[in-house]
Order: sequence, then structure tokens, then C-alpha cells
Amino acid sequence: MPSIAIVGAGPGMGLAIARTFGSRGFDVALIARNRDKLDELVVRLGAEGITADAFPADVLDHDALTQALKNAATRFGGIDVLEYSPAVSLESVSLTAPSLTLPSDVQWAMDVLLHGAITATRAVLPAMREAGTGTLLYTNGAGSADPVPMLGNLNAAQAALRNWVLGLHKELAQSGVQAAHIAIGVWVGTDGPPGAPTAPAEQIASHYWDLHIHRDEAERVVTC
Repeated sequence: MPSIAIVGAGPGMGLAIARTFGSRGFDVALIARNRDKLDELVVRLGAEGITADAFPADVLDHDALTQALKNAATRFGGIDVLEYSPAVSLESVSLTAPSLTLPSDVQWAMDVLLHGAITATRAVLPAMREAGTGTLLYTNGAGSADPVPMLGNLNAAQAALRNWVLGLHKELAQSGVQAAHIAIGVWVGTDGPPGAPTAPAEQIASHYWDLHIHRDEAERVVTC
């Protein structure tokens, strides 16, 4: 059975991606900080006939994240798809306009987005290279390509992740391993501000499957 590891798994996009791949025969490794919440997702997926397991780890703890992915690979006989989408709660962080941004204002976002993505990739890519196949998918906000001034520090880190993924896609072009960046430019679900574009998580998750199957795009910007 093929498997997908979802880093930053939660009840929104993570669950939708798990269902999208799991309903097509994938085993699912769920990685996030909270064991109890992961266990709840495992139960929900199991009730739908999807084999899933929880591997708690914080993306800021690189050793723990690497070990979680190694444990997942052992549990499922390898990792065929990595999806990286750590949650960033805007209510719990300081956001700064570009002209007011200090290096320290960017550091937390770089740690979560770019440094965590690099760590996760290094944990799974060698085996993918050896097998000559695999998919690496990285979730980001649309501000990575079209920045919003009030999110100056966050957008800078998002842009760094996007740039790194696009470079990775080019590097791996002849290896059989697909790397792609997904920039979500809509509110997930129906709870966005009045007038803001929204889309169901399941609809957005279909883009991940499409990128995995067609393997010819470096980036997908989701606007509806």
C-alpha cells in the first residue's frame, strides 16, 4: 500500500488531504504536536475505512520531526508522499509591516515554514531518490507570491519556502520525484470575512491529488 505523511495534520486541510489520498488506497501518517487530536483523526479516518496512525512531533524540534517520519516509514513500509503544512495561528504571533520588521520578527516564521520543511524533506527524500519515485507537496499562503503589507514578516518566510520548493522542483526534475508548491488564496471552509473567497477543504485537497498524479507542475495557486 502506498502511504502519505501529513506534517501539520489537523481537522481542516490535513483531514481533507488524508481523506483524498486514503480513499484512493493510501495509508496515512499524521504528524502534529498534539497526540490526543491526532488520535481523534485516526479514529475518524478508521471509521471511513482508511488506515492511519499518529506520530506526534513538533516541527520546531528537528530531531523529533525526523524520528516521527522515520517511524512512519517503518510503520507503513516507506513514505510515498510527503505533505508539509504546519499550522500558523495568526492570533498567537506578532505580525509586522515590511518597514517595521526586525530580523527577529521573521525568525519564528522561518523556523516553522522553511526550516521545518527542509528537515521533513531530508528525512524522506533519500529513500524517494533511491526508489526513483515520490511526491513532495508544500502548503503555503498566497502571500508567498502576492504579499500583503500587514503580513510582512510572515510573507517573507512564505516567499522563502516558495522559492526553495520551486528550486527543489527543478533539481528533482529528472529523478522521478515530484516537488510542488500549493499557495492557498482562499479561506478554507465557510468562516472567512464577509466578501472573502472561500472553498471547502475537500475541494482544495483535490489539487494535491492532481499534482501527485500529473507530476508536471511546480506550483498551484488555489483561488476558488
